[in-house]
Amino acid sequence: MAKKSDPNSNLIAENRRARFDYHIEEDLEAGIVLTGSEVKSLRQGGANIGESYASVEGGELWLINGYIAPYFPARTWGHEERRRRKLLVSRRELSRLWNATAREGMTIVPLAMYFNDRGVVKLKLGVAKGKKLADKRETSAKRDWERQKARLLKQGG
Repeated sequence: MAKKSDPNSNLIAENRRARFDYHIEEDLEAGIVLTGSEVKSLRQGGANIGESYASVEGGELWLINGYIAPYFPARTWGHEERRRRKLLVSRRELSRLWNATAREGMTIVPLAMYFNDRGVVKLKLGVAKGKKLADKRETSAKRDWERQKARLLKQGG
């Protein structure tokens, strides 16, 4: 049996700040509609999803403010760097996301963009609730304590 490759080995972009700013309730995988020059640019590693978010508008899911660097060999017929890109999810997932954002006040945050084992670009989305300042401090203190505890165990052992 062929071993499935890990999607993180083909990681294009990651939103590391999302887990600090939000409580991630659940996550899901979505496809993304891209042009040829965008895919070629992603293969070179030119993307940033740090300031982007997803939104349900007009019965469709959109990635807003995601950056894909221009692909220079396709200067003439290239792509817009920060255009809105359509995300592909099932109808059931779309209605669940719409309910979460409209009724429960949640946010859809992109967590990672990667090539799956078939070489298709996928976006990992998280349905999240924003953290308050105290929650962020608590997360930071917890992370610092884990670091210090690991350091003490390393010195003691």
